[in-house]
Amino acid sequence: MITYQTRTDVPENEKWNLKDIYSDMTKWEEDFQQIENMAVKLKGYDGSIHDGKSLFQYLKQSEELSYKFNHLYAYSMLKVDEDTRESSSQSFLDRAKGLSVKVSASTSFFMPFLLSLDEETLKGYIAEEQGLKYFEEDLFDSFRYKTHVLSKEQESVLSQLGEALSVPSTTFGMINNADIRFGEVTGEKGEKIELTRGLYSKLIEDEDREKRREAYKAYYKPYVEAKNTIASTLSAAIKNNVILAKIRNYPSALEKGLFGDMVPKEVYENLIISTKNNIAPLHHYSRLRKEKLQLDELRQYDMSVPLVKGLRQVIPYEEAFETMLKALAPLGEDYLTILKEFKDARYIDVRETPGKRSGAYNLGIYGVHPFILLNHQDDLDSLFTLVHECGHGVHSRLSSANQPQITARYSIFVAEVASTVNEVLLINYLINNEKDDEVRKHLLNHFIDQFKGTFFTQVMFAEFEKITHEMAEKGLPLNVEVFNRTYESLFREYNGDEIVFDDEVKFGWSRIPHFYRHFYVYKYATGFASAIHLATKIVEGDKETLHSYLEFLKSGSSDYPLELLRKTGVDLTTPTPIENALKKFKELVEEFSKLD
Repeated sequence: MITYQTRTDVPENEKWNLKDIYSDMTKWEEDFQQIENMAVKLKGYDGSIHDGKSLFQYLKQSEELSYKFNHLYAYSMLKVDEDTRESSSQSFLDRAKGLSVKVSASTSFFMPFLLSLDEETLKGYIAEEQGLKYFEEDLFDSFRYKTHVLSKEQESVLSQLGEALSVPSTTFGMINNADIRFGEVTGEKGEKIELTRGLYSKLIEDEDREKRREAYKAYYKPYVEAKNTIASTLSAAIKNNVILAKIRNYPSALEKGLFGDMVPKEVYENLIISTKNNIAPLHHYSRLRKEKLQLDELRQYDMSVPLVKGLRQVIPYEEAFETMLKALAPLGEDYLTILKEFKDARYIDVRETPGKRSGAYNLGIYGVHPFILLNHQDDLDSLFTLVHECGHGVHSRLSSANQPQITARYSIFVAEVASTVNEVLLINYLINNEKDDEVRKHLLNHFIDQFKGTFFTQVMFAEFEKITHEMAEKGLPLNVEVFNRTYESLFREYNGDEIVFDDEVKFGWSRIPHFYRHFYVYKYATGFASAIHLATKIVEGDKETLHSYLEFLKSGSSDYPLELLRKTGVDLTTPTPIENALKKFKELVEEFSKLD
């Protein structure tokens, strides 16, 4: 594995090119000033929209502001993520966040105004101003929020509180990315080396159990030490969300979280119920893991090591990219051409360096192109991450190319479908093209572990969110002990009785960034279930499914998420997609159990 001590050491072709957004900071400063001025102009429409023409002018200028602001904010965020320790980059992001508050305050009057109109008046405005046809669907969709939007004065106050309400998320991000230090672990030659997240992902899969245990203890140590601070931060994030749900007249925080996507709470609840009703194969897999590792006690740091020994695959980035192209060939030549552009035009930031944001993501910017952050480790997990994020990237690219700005951004609910279809196509390709039985077993094991992490673990997280929000709604305390007790109970229920608990297990909640994006993680599971259905049909050569899937990738937010998926043949309002995915998991575990 290639390691770099500084960002300047990384080859240029493996770093994204942010000059595609701003060639220099002079242009950033010019846009900052323009956005401030545009916000003042928008504020001037408060009380001055009386006809179709003035409504259109406001909406047009608001979209223009949004276009510029998205570029400015995205650039600032991407610069910070290159090195979270860089104070100058952080200062630009702080300014962008402050500008966001100003913009929100300037436009906070609009939604209360819009919802004060009766439907006939709005139709009259649209009839008299042709340009409003572009905004018509979005305007009428806003009427869904009528009971959840406050008075103009109250909305103004809430918008000014926006930055303060985001403090728990911002604070956890700084703790997790900038302040956390994992200490040292033992290197291959017996030397002490600093543990990073990337190194942890390697060591937790090491065949040497003592290395796994040492890495596990070192990784969790700073989270346990900061448990009270992180618990306070998470508690504040949950309580803020609950308070906002009450202020905006939602029946619950959960229903507030699902409202934008028009997802009934039954979809969320049925996901949890269906998973727990079909949890036996996951428990079976825990028993298999203990048996194949020949352990007297199965512990949490034994849950990621491959069960086929001696097959740690080294997959350099160049090889990973070529493998991705071969695996995704069933999606067609146009899809592959877009992927090649991602690499050649430097849309991808590949390597882990000190201070760089952990994990991986795709950020689509309308009018520019997607940017993908990786922390590539030259292994099988990194290959899957590359394929996953490029799925998001192509989704962003196709939606931006085929939708106007107003509908180009797709919902997170459907986002995970695009990424996970790619993962399923990859594992199918790898297994079907591998002649070595031991490697095929290794890949099957990897697919099961991916399934476990992308589906079961996310459902467990989703239930943790649901429980803790419901506790906050009842006025019950949220602290370290409560979080530990809740997380430990769920972990035991989902993973079975085979695991002997180390004390660190119950602190699993303390390291999950997604808990600050409320009711987000369940979408990984619904996306995975949907992807199993779609990828299976695409691999089988179903041209109708392939066509409908590619159209889905071009659709952005042109319809509600459940409707977009229904057009591909996936209906998440029924238990069928979830049950089919769980049936597939059972088959995988049974197949793996029969292998010698």
